[in-house]
Amino acid sequence: MNLTDNTTYISERAPEELKEYLTSLGRSIEIIHRTDAVAPPIADHPDVYMCRLGIDDSSKKVFADESELSPVYPGDVPYNAACTGIFFMHSLGVTSPRLLKAAQELGMSMIDVRQGYAKCSTVIVDERSVITYDSGIAAACEKQNGPDVLLVEPGHVLLDGYGTGFIGGTSGRIENKVIFNGDLSEHPDHERIRDFIEARGLECVWFDGYPLTDIGSII
Repeated sequence: MNLTDNTTYISERAPEELKEYLTSLGRSIEIIHRTDAVAPPIADHPDVYMCRLGIDDSSKKVFADESELSPVYPGDVPYNAACTGIFFMHSLGVTSPRLLKAAQELGMSMIDVRQGYAKCSTVIVDERSVITYDSGIAAACEKQNGPDVLLVEPGHVLLDGYGTGFIGGTSGRIENKVIFNGDLSEHPDHERIRDFIEARGLECVWFDGYPLTDIGSII
């Protein structure tokens, strides 16, 4: 894979609108193609195959070997941690030892949550702020002195093959923008989400032409 600093990793099913927008920002796009390592609905999701240990282009990325993954949970989540650069949030008992070691070497604070799909469930806003629908993640962050959390209503996200997708899987922090794949304005908490992001000096970006869709994050 191309490891240049401005590389953005997206699913092969990412819409053209998103690809064109990322290209307009000067990003080099790396497409993640489906494999047989995990279940078909998430087999092209970047957040299954890699974890970025921070919010910017200089952040370390740790990539999975397909042999480390399997289609049955929790075999598909060893790399699906939510990381802000300061905090590392995951069900630590199922985290890849290699990923966990990399985070510990960077001095990140470990937040142990029950949710193995932590990145799918979490929008990374900045080093000290996240958005999630998962009340367990929110409670763990509060109890373990983690990041500020905006808790939003679950659902309202498409994911082929499942009843619903996860809001974190629609999103990505690129430069000073938090980008959502699809029409965020259709989410019942969209105003709270936008205000939370803009209050931190960031731009909230979405696309009106299609529903909010989980594509395994924009990394």
